[in-house]
Amino acid sequence: MIIKKIFNNNAIVAKDSQKQEFVVMGCGLGFKKSIGDAVDESLIEKVFILKQKEASERFKLLLEDVPSEYVSLCYDIIEYGKNMLQVPLSEYIYVTLTDHIHNTFKMYDEGIQNPNPLIWEIKKIYPKEFAVGLKALEFIKDSAGKELSEDEAGNIALHLINAQINSSYHKTSDVAGQTQKIQDILNIIKYTYNITLDEKSISFERFITHLRFYFQRIHQKKKMELEDDFLLKQVKAKYKNAYNCMLKIEKYLNTELSDEEKLYLTIHVHRVTDQATE
Repeated sequence: MIIKKIFNNNAIVAKDSQKQEFVVMGCGLGFKKSIGDAVDESLIEKVFILKQKEASERFKLLLEDVPSEYVSLCYDIIEYGKNMLQVPLSEYIYVTLTDHIHNTFKMYDEGIQNPNPLIWEIKKIYPKEFAVGLKALEFIKDSAGKELSEDEAGNIALHLINAQINSSYHKTSDVAGQTQKIQDILNIIKYTYNITLDEKSISFERFITHLRFYFQRIHQKKKMELEDDFLLKQVKAKYKNAYNCMLKIEKYLNTELSDEEKLYLTIHVHRVTDQATE
C-alpha cells in the first residue's frame, strides 16, 4: 500500500497494487512521511472503503477540515449502528454524520443549543435508532469529553434512518417530515377513539412499520393493488369505526389510497385500537 495523499499525521489516502484508493487512519501513519512512501500497515486502525465516487470525494474534502479524532469517533458510531440495526447503510453517512458531529461540537463549544423538535416522535417511532443515538452520546463523552443532550441522540438517529439503504429518503428533512406525518396519523387515531395507544405492543410496532413502508412506496411512486375488492368490503363491514378512521387519515394525507392500502390501513387501525380498548 502506497501513500497518495497526507491529511495529517494520523490520516492519509493510500492506494493498493490494484490502484484502489482507501482513506486510512492510525496514530502516526502520516508522520514524517511523503507521497509515494509505503504505508506502515502495523499502524493502521481504521480503513474507509467508499465505493461511491461522489461520497469518497466529499469525504476526502471533509478530512481537510475535520480533526481526525472526530472522523474516528464517527466511524465507531457508524460501525456500532450497523451492528445493532443489522441493516446496510449508505456510504454517505460517513460524510453526513461526520460533518454533522463536527458542526455540533462547534456549536457546543460556543454554548449554542441545537434542540430537536421531533425528539419524542423519534423515541417512539424509531426506538432502535434512538438507542444507537444514546450510545453514541456515551462514545462522544468518553472520546471528546462533551456531554450532549438527548436531542443530539435524536439527530444522530435521523442520520441513521436516512442512511438505511432500503429507505428512499436521502435528506434528513424528508425523514423529519415523514416522522411528523406518522405522529399526526397517530394523533388522528387517538382523538377519533379517545384512547391512549399501547406503544410497546406488537400491533403498534407493525403499524409504524407499515406506515414507514407506505411513505417509501409513495416516494418510489409504487402502489399496492387488490385484484378483488371482496376483502375490503368485508373489512369495511366488520370494522366500521376503523374504516371511518382510515378515511380521516386518507383525507389528511391528501391522496387517494388504493383499495389494498385502505384494506391494510383499516386492519392496522383496528388492531392498535382494539388492543388499546381491551
